[in-house]
Formats: sequence, structure tokens, C-alpha cells
Amino acid sequence: MSDENKSPEEQPADPSQEADAAAGQAETADAAADPVEVLKTENAELKDRALRAMAEMENLRRRTEKEVKDARQYAVSGFARDMLTVSDNLRRALEALPEDDRKNADAGVAALVDGVEMIERDLLNQLEKNGVRKLEPEGQKFDPNFHQAMFEVPNTEVPNNTVVQVVQAGYVIGERVLRPAMVGVSKGGPKDAPQPDTNGEAGQSVDKNA
Repeated sequence: MSDENKSPEEQPADPSQEADAAAGQAETADAAADPVEVLKTENAELKDRALRAMAEMENLRRRTEKEVKDARQYAVSGFARDMLTVSDNLRRALEALPEDDRKNADAGVAALVDGVEMIERDLLNQLEKNGVRKLEPEGQKFDPNFHQAMFEVPNTEVPNNTVVQVVQAGYVIGERVLRPAMVGVSKGGPKDAPQPDTNGEAGQSVDKNA
């Protein structure tokens, strides 16, 4: 049967007419939408965007503050590490003079020794003012975050892995290790019991990149 003889129901639909019909239905649906609901939706979207922008700005502010604080605190790390060498040399100079010779030294030598000790104390005080703190590990449990084991000392009277001797003092700056303490640790004693971390907060990570 030819197309001319088909009934209107059997005629294929015109695509342009279907598109116009769909557009008309969409316009009708938009017209029927509640304007108040549309405004509420737009308001919620704008509020969400504003809150996200505020959160991003707050995170940026905090990051910037931390970066500035770290820059101020750790900017002297290299200089402070160099000054520790000076402090070490002053200490070696003092230890080079036996205790008996210091007691029996004349007034001139005694004054020189006192002056070197005063310079050492002043240097350490100035470092402490800039956030550099000396570690006191003797008698504490060995902590690889702060200590560097140089040798083992047989000792059955203290728990195993206890720091019993400090070869070179260690220092921290802020929360970072400036120089680990070189220590000797005990061996052969009873099994060490858990001890609180006296060098840092419990569970706090240690930054060793000062």
C-alpha cells in the first residue's frame, strides 16, 4: 500500500513536529514550576558556593600562617647547627684541663677557665632564646628519633636499651631534631618497660629535617 493511501494514524511522524512538541512541553513545565522553589534552589546553590569559598580561604590562611611561623622558627637552623660546633669546641677546651689542675691553677688560669665557661653558657642561652633546646637523654630509654647509638655497654642493673653515656650532646629546634645525641646504650639488663616520651608529646611525629 502506498504512502498516499495510508490513514493519518499510519503516517510516520514528522521529526520537526516532535521536537516542537517536546519544546512546548518543557516550556509548559517551566511555566508550571513554583517560582519560590526555583529561588530556594538557587539560594541553596549560592550558599553552598559561598561556604566552600570561605572554607578554602580559611584553609589558605592557616597554611600561610604555619608557613610563616615555620620560616621564622627554622630559618636559623643552619646557623644554629654551626654554632653547636663552637659550643662543642668550648666544652672540649674545658675538659682538656684535668680537674686537679683546675683546682690547683693560679689566679690567671682560673679566670681563663671561668671566662670560657661563661662564654659557653651565654652561647647556649642565646641558642635557647632562638628555640634551640639541649637534649638530656642519660637514663632515658633509647629513642632513634632523638638519639644515635654509638656503642653498647654491658650493664645488668638498668633496663636494656637505656642511655647510659652521652658522647655528644643532641639538640632540637622547635619540633625538629637539629642534631641527634650520640650515646652509648645498655645491654644485658632486664627487658625495658614502656616509658613516656620525655622528648616530645605522646604520639607526636618528629620532623628530622631541620
